[in-house]
Amino acid sequence: MSQSSKSPKPPTPASGSTTPPPPVPTSADVARLAGVSRATVSYVLNNAEAVRISEPTRRKVREAAEELGYVPHAAARSLRAGHTRIVLLPTPSVPIGPLYSAFLNELQWALRRLDYTVVQYGSLGLSGDEAVRAWAELRPVAVISLGEITLSAHNVATLKRAGARAVITMGPVGVPGAHALVMDQQEVGARAAAHLVERGRRRIGVVVPEEEGLELFSAPRLAGARSVADAAGARAEPVPMAYSEESAAALAARWRGLGLDAAFAYNDEYAMLLMRAFQDEGLRIPEDVAVIGADDLLIGRLLRPRLSTVRIEMPTGDHLASLVDHAVREPSEITERHDLMAAEAVHREST
Repeated sequence: MSQSSKSPKPPTPASGSTTPPPPVPTSADVARLAGVSRATVSYVLNNAEAVRISEPTRRKVREAAEELGYVPHAAARSLRAGHTRIVLLPTPSVPIGPLYSAFLNELQWALRRLDYTVVQYGSLGLSGDEAVRAWAELRPVAVISLGEITLSAHNVATLKRAGARAVITMGPVGVPGAHALVMDQQEVGARAAAHLVERGRRRIGVVVPEEEGLELFSAPRLAGARSVADAAGARAEPVPMAYSEESAAALAARWRGLGLDAAFAYNDEYAMLLMRAFQDEGLRIPEDVAVIGADDLLIGRLLRPRLSTVRIEMPTGDHLASLVDHAVREPSEITERHDLMAAEAVHREST
């Protein structure tokens, strides 16, 4: 027999080659293992509420899926539903503090309980147009913008054309075409200044963080404090400070020369830094300088003297998630405005 007539031998595996990965499990595999139809698998794993399926059957399907390592295909699910279940949440690139971090964590858990997938997107360095195009590629059903990136009506329209049923902005102002969750930061500054003015303070230093990005919060807080001080015949002026011991010490060292008798320190964390620096400088609190922060953190109550603060009342994550869910299920050209927070001054020993 000639060499050309011989049956070809299978190729010898190359040195170092690996075993091919096992096939990806399908819903048909799950159905066979659980002894149910593929439709039942789909209903169970997609949490369909319109179809009555017994709990033992649901358990069998989930156990079969877990044994096989099967998860539903997000793209296929989106095609069937006509939209994704992705809620896009741009990740803040600035320090937002424990209060807002806890609030955003609670919101994400609440959305997950409503069967949404929350995707955090790092948008650092992107302009509004660039960020929106990147977000739109994921085809989110909703976008919750924290206000760090300034959106326009055109940006909102772009997201809606890409399938977003709801665009929600959080911040001091609304955007045409988007639902507005308004957080009135001016009220925080106004409450702090009113508290100090009521206690006879007339020369208030308002700490303005030097860190980039925090002006979204600090600028309206300064404006609120100034409006109250001006109305009372007092004054409130900005005093820049970075979130560091060195910056706080430098500010405390020149405090007497500034002629100020009170400090509204942006939030409790800046207030605590500044209080320690004042004490190191020999300034008595509150005799020489009254100090108030904001956010009402637990550690502020453990200081000596205890820190006065502005307590900020935020909505629960469940409440905000229900607003998002309603906007997704019943999209409308008529947008809504919701005021998200209330503020009140809490008097303690530092004032």
